[in-house]
Amino acid sequence: MSGHVHEFPDIKGLDETARKTIKKEWGEKGEKALAAIDSKQVKKYLDFFVVQGKTGEYVVDEDFCTCRDFVFRNRECWHLLAVRIAQATGTFEVVDRWYQDRWNDG
Repeated sequence: MSGHVHEFPDIKGLDETARKTIKKEWGEKGEKALAAIDSKQVKKYLDFFVVQGKTGEYVVDEDFCTCRDFVFRNRECWHLLAVRIAQATGTFEVVDRWYQDRWNDG
């Protein structure tokens, strides 16, 4: 895999050409990122982006993700890639509240 999340190209939309490029460049991570976007699992709160993964929600803030791959294995993850794609294409859900406020809702 040659691509890195921090080198994400500026794209305008998620047409078939963009999807093929993402899948070719990032492989399985690209496919997972696109699937998360398609199923509206990328949300922009007032304080962070949050991506719903298989086992939980992951906070993505700039070049950081709270998932195990990123934190413990020092790997760029598909959550971070999903946020980069969503930012570049405007394909994320806006949640008009602070994510941290959810911690107090428990």
